[in-house]
This record gives sequence, C-alpha cells and structure tokens, in this order.
Amino acid sequence: MKRRGFTLIEILVALAIVAVALAAGMRALTQAADGATALKARTLALWVAQNVLARAEMAPTTPAPGATSGEETQAAARFVWRARVAPTPNPGFRRIDIVVAAPDAPGYALAELTGYLGVRNAR
Repeated sequence: MKRRGFTLIEILVALAIVAVALAAGMRALTQAADGATALKARTLALWVAQNVLARAEMAPTTPAPGATSGEETQAAARFVWRARVAPTPNPGFRRIDIVVAAPDAPGYALAELTGYLGVRNAR
C-alpha cells in the first residue's frame, strides 16, 4: 500500500515560497504607506508656502528685499518657512522665493514656491 501526500521537503519549499511572497507584499504595503505620508507632508507644505505668498501679496506695503522666516501649523503639522525677497530687472516688481521644511529637518525642502509682487507704497 502506497501512501499519498507531500514529503517534508515539499512542504518546506512551499512554506519558503509563501514566506518570501508575504515579505514582498508587506514591503510593498509599507512603501505605499510611506509614500502617502510623504505626499501629505508635501501637500501641506505647499499650502504653507501659498499662505506666505498670499500674506505678502495682501500686505499694505511690498516687502523689502531680504530674507524672513517663520513657523506655521497646517492640519496639526508644524512647518518652518524661509522667504527671500529680491529685486527684479523691472523696478515695479519683486521676486519672492519661499521654501518650506519640517522643523526637524530644516535643510530638506518639502515645498518651494516662487512668486512676483507688484511694488506699492503704504496707503
């Protein structure tokens, strides 16, 4: 009488294949979650940059050339920003470059935004 079934070697090989497949699936899932987190941080940082630009546009006087910085919270996440205002060849406009980063990594820009401001005097 011959018994039918799998040998121990066949079972071990099948388990090894399943383990490798599950590990690859977990890695892909982790990378997708990390990508979503990074995308959220970049989106919020861009909103911070747009807010800084909007405040500069709405100011009663055009910001003077030079650098400024600050902190802002967007959706319960903290960010630091740096803005540099520079003259342009046209004296009626100034260029503003805004860089937003996380407070724990201020050298790594999550978002960068450039805008142009019309020069105006206090009213």
